[in-house]
Amino acid sequence: MTLAQGRQESSLAERLSAIDARIADAARLAGRDPAEITRIVVTKFHPASLVRDLHALGVREVGENRQQELTSKTGELEDLELRWHFIGQAQTNKASAIRRSADAVHSVDRDRLADALHRAAEGDDVLDVLVQVNLTADHGRGGVAPDDARSLAEHIMSLPSLRLRGVMAVAPLDEEPASAFARLHAIAESVREVEPAADWISAGMTGDFVEAISAGATHLRIGSAITGPRPDRG
Repeated sequence: MTLAQGRQESSLAERLSAIDARIADAARLAGRDPAEITRIVVTKFHPASLVRDLHALGVREVGENRQQELTSKTGELEDLELRWHFIGQAQTNKASAIRRSADAVHSVDRDRLADALHRAAEGDDVLDVLVQVNLTADHGRGGVAPDDARSLAEHIMSLPSLRLRGVMAVAPLDEEPASAFARLHAIAESVREVEPAADWISAGMTGDFVEAISAGATHLRIGSAITGPRPDRG
């Protein structure tokens, strides 16, 4: 290992440790057990080698936004014990490729996507999925309208190769995160009326995970605060 590599790994370890300490503090402040919270490291645009470094530091939950990266990295890292979360917007024509690589899909926001993921099932394979909710007033953003989340949940429950695990959302930029996540919590309760076991709330990123934890988030999606700046793709 070169000196530069050693510094990079040390910095990665320090960032990971610092985020985990903040997560634990936020959980205790909210009266929650930190062990209830899953930290997903989002490695968008970073090489597979960084995921390997994260694995060496104990990371087992990894998130990807793009199908191409998910497919590439899972293929390159199939020797590692990792749980892959697909968290980006999904096209129906890529559902099969996503399903082959992902252990959980957080971004199911329409019946057609759920149907496409179901058709891509192989054998008795069951895929964990979440209803993505759009908390903004922009209908062009990813996610189902809050009033339609329960209906989508019911549709997912009709597809035997999908396991409904809960809800996912991103806080709007023009709203306090605490307010947005409180709304998501209420939607999550409605979804649990459809499936009591659907207790995941995927919410919270680097800038708002403290508020997400306070509102009951079970899964946090943390990127550059752990991985460092994304590589220049130019």
